[in-house]
Amino acid sequence: MPELPEVETVRRGLLPSMEHARFSDVAVNRPNLRWPFPERMAERLTGARVNALRRRSKYILVELDTDETLLIHLGMSGRMTVSGDPLGQFVHTHPQAEKHDHVVFDMDNGARVTFNDPRRFGAMDLLTTATVDAHPLLAKLGPEPLGNGFDEDYLVKSLENRNTPVKSALLDQRIVAGLGNIYVCEALYRAGISPRRKAGKIAAERTASLVPIIRRVLSDAIDAGGSSLKDFRQADGELGYFQHSFDVYGREGEACHTSGCDGVIARITQSGRSSFYCPQCQR
Repeated sequence: MPELPEVETVRRGLLPSMEHARFSDVAVNRPNLRWPFPERMAERLTGARVNALRRRSKYILVELDTDETLLIHLGMSGRMTVSGDPLGQFVHTHPQAEKHDHVVFDMDNGARVTFNDPRRFGAMDLLTTATVDAHPLLAKLGPEPLGNGFDEDYLVKSLENRNTPVKSALLDQRIVAGLGNIYVCEALYRAGISPRRKAGKIAAERTASLVPIIRRVLSDAIDAGGSSLKDFRQADGELGYFQHSFDVYGREGEACHTSGCDGVIARITQSGRSSFYCPQCQR
């Protein structure tokens, strides 16, 4: 499933084609994805102007001049690609429709944005902009890891006395929004903290050190266009490249990247998810 860097990469890729443009035509090609599409979605979107494209956790929020917001979740395999609008120095013509092109947005600037989702775990909803933060998918989310609300004092206080492993605590969207398995593994490696450690047993200064490390990991991944492991594509159809920079994720049995460490990357299962780490230098 795309994590924060992948969703942010898609959002940034959509900005030139969607922000300040109007929906000239919207085609909804099936009744549902993960759940039914909003009632009269195509009709409600057509003619609306996009005031802003935001991201909250792993959701894209398209704010409209109709006082509604389109919420988009990519799910496991969803991707949004742009055609017909200048992307960098190239112009992508509209491709032929594909089997899993479930929603097609034509913009009044000539761009076409296509939502393709083979597994249909993606989702869309239309909600009143003024009540966005109260939406069931957003209401209980913690602060954004790249925002001002996520700082050292907040994280230390949030993790103190917690008896769960630090890996599980950082994946809890109520504590910090948008972090997923890949980037928590990478952040814990850079911090030298084992994913097995109980969150409440880590010294405050080590917990605090995670904040700038998490931010750097996420920023590095965004700069690289995210990570493409299976289905993820950027808005121009290109792959992300951060997977080539993984220090631990997916590297079971390979040598640790830390200089002077002779450890080998191990994999364990925590809460049904794989955790990758170096037992030698992550304590």
